[in-house]
Amino acid sequence: MALPPGAVAPITLAMTEPQTLTIETLTIDRLGAHGDGIFDAADGAIFVAGSLAGETVRVEIAEDHNGRRGRLLEVVDPSPHRVVPVCRHFGTCGGCLLQMMSPDAYRDWKRDAVVETFRQRGIEAEVLPVVAVPPASRRRAVFAVRREGGKLHVGFRERLAHTVIDIEECAILRPALIEALPRLRRLAEPLSVPKKGATMVVTETLTGLDVAINDAEFAAASRQSLLKMTLDLGFARLSINGEIIVERIAPQIDIGGVAVAPPPGAFLQAVVDAEAVMADRVLAAVGKAKRVADLFCGVGTFALRLARRAHVHAVESDKNAVAALDRAARFATGLKPLTVEARDLYRRPMFAPELKNFDAVVFDPPRDGAAAQCKELAKSAVPLIVAVSCNPTTLARDARYLIDAGYQMSAVEPIDQFLFTPHIELVATFRKK
Repeated sequence: MALPPGAVAPITLAMTEPQTLTIETLTIDRLGAHGDGIFDAADGAIFVAGSLAGETVRVEIAEDHNGRRGRLLEVVDPSPHRVVPVCRHFGTCGGCLLQMMSPDAYRDWKRDAVVETFRQRGIEAEVLPVVAVPPASRRRAVFAVRREGGKLHVGFRERLAHTVIDIEECAILRPALIEALPRLRRLAEPLSVPKKGATMVVTETLTGLDVAINDAEFAAASRQSLLKMTLDLGFARLSINGEIIVERIAPQIDIGGVAVAPPPGAFLQAVVDAEAVMADRVLAAVGKAKRVADLFCGVGTFALRLARRAHVHAVESDKNAVAALDRAARFATGLKPLTVEARDLYRRPMFAPELKNFDAVVFDPPRDGAAAQCKELAKSAVPLIVAVSCNPTTLARDARYLIDAGYQMSAVEPIDQFLFTPHIELVATFRKK
C-alpha cells in the first residue's frame, strides 16, 4: 500500500555537536550503499535516512565533523516504491532501515548494489535474483542493554545513537525472542551495567533460549539468586562474559541432521531458512569432491553436511566452536571422517602446499573477508573453491585475487538473510581454468 504524502514518522538521528541546523526541501537523487537516501548537493552529499530515490522530502539538516545528515520530517512527494512500514518502531529503532521500500524494489536495489560492488573491482559479475527469506525468521538477536535515568532498557539502539529503544514487536525476529523480552528485562535487572551499556545475545535453540550477556557484572552474593531466576524464567542457559552461570538443559541446534550443542554466544547463521539455501548451494557446487577443506567453519554449518559425502578438514579460530563441532561429529552417524583444527586463518592461513590434497575448499569468513587465505588459494592448485560471504565488498576484493590467478567465477547468488537492512549474504563458486 502506497503511503500518502506526509504520512511518515520522523527518523531519529544522533547529531554530534551540530554546527548548523536548517530545514530544507530536497529531491533525493539515489539510495546509498548503506540504505540512506542521498541528495547530491554542489558542495557535497546530504544523507537522509528513511527516504527513497526520486522523493521530495522536507528535512532538518545538521552538520558536524562527519558531514551533513538530514532528519526526515515529511515526505512531500513519495516514491511509487514507498510502502507503509510493518513495524511500529520503524524510524526510531536502528535495526531496520528499509521497511518503507516495496519488496520488489528492495530486492532489486540489493542485487544492483552487489553488481556495482563487483564492478568497482573490475569484475563484471553475473548476479542472480535475490533469494528472499520470510519475516519473523531470525533465531538470533543481539539486544542492547543500558540504564538511562535509572531505568533499564533492553532492545535495539537508535541509529547513530547510544539510546536503547525498548522494543515491543519486531518484524524480523522469531516470535519466541519477542515473547521473551519481559523475562529478559527481569533477568538483566540485577546486573551492574556500565555507562556504555552491555549486550545480550539470545538464540532460539531446539531446547530453549540460550542467553549470553557481555560487558555486565554481578555481585558474587547474587549468583544463587541469578541462577534461580534463570531457572524460574525458563531459559535453557545463562552465560555472563563467557562464564556459564547455569545450564538447565544444553542448548541444541540441528545441522543437516546432526545435533550440535553450541558454546555460549556462538556465531550461527541468523536465519535457518537462509542457512538451508546456502548449504544447498555449497553442496551442489562441491558435488562429488572427495576431500574438502571448510575454512572459517564455525560450529560446522557446512562441514557436517559435507561430511555426509566427503572427507572434511574443518578449520576455525574459535576453540570453543571447534570443540563443539568435534563433539557433534563424534556422536553423529553416517559421516565420513571429519577432522578439526583450531587455527587463526588471518594470522596463519592454510598455505598453498597444505591445500594440494584437497579437491575443493569452502570458506565463510567474518565481514573482514579472507584476504590472507585467498592469496594462498590463488597460489594453489585447488580445482574448486566455494565462497560464502556476508560482505560484498570483501568478497569482491577476495574474488579479484582468485580471478587474477586463473579462477573463473560462477554467477553470484544473493540471499537476503538480513531482512530490511543493506546487508546481504552471497555464495559464489570459483573453478580453475
